[in-house]
This record gives sequence, C-alpha cells and structure tokens, in this order.
Amino acid sequence: EPAGPPPPAGFETYKKSAGSGGVMALLQQIISDAKAMEAEAIRSEEDAQKAYEDFVKQTNASIEAKSKDIVNKSEEKAVAEGDLVQAKEAKEGVMLELEQLSNYNAGLHQSCDFILKN
Repeated sequence: EPAGPPPPAGFETYKKSAGSGGVMALLQQIISDAKAMEAEAIRSEEDAQKAYEDFVKQTNASIEAKSKDIVNKSEEKAVAEGDLVQAKEAKEGVMLELEQLSNYNAGLHQSCDFILKN
C-alpha cells in the first residue's frame, strides 16, 4: 500500500524513462573503456620497465666488457713499451759496435796502406 494520499488526477504512474537506458549503457561503456585503457597502460608500463631493465643489463655488461678490454690493452701497451725500450737499447748497442768496427776497419785500412807502401 502506498503511503500517503493517492496522487491527484492527471498524474500517471511513475515509469522509468525509455531514454535512460541509453544513458546508463553509455556510462557503463565509458567505465569499461576506462578499465580497458587502465589495463593497457599498466601493460605498457610493465613492458617499458622490462625493456629498461634489459637495457640496463646490456649496458652494464658492455661497460664490464669494455673495462676488461681497457685493462688488457693497457697490459699489451706496457709490454710493447718495454719491448720498445729494449729495442732502442739494442739499437744503441749495435750502433756503438758498428762505430767501433768502423774505427777498427779504418785502423786496419791505414795499417794495410802503410804495409803496402813500405
């Protein structure tokens, strides 16, 4: 039983508006679209985070490899510089020996010339 007096004449019984179903469906569609967009944004963020982590791992591995390469090349350079010093010392020794042999040769040549003349 309805509470209160009956409605005055000229009023019809209350019914839901036929157009309200469209508005409610539109609101429901907007809500579902928002949920889908949120899920897609979360997936995209997770993918971006994974890509960033992979990038950082690759970068760190590359830095480590380059550091090892620098150490190896520094060792090779030190060995090469040591070899260069030894080669220069050997060259100086050979040049000194050549100078001494040249002087000895000049001395022999003078002796031979003296013997041939006398």
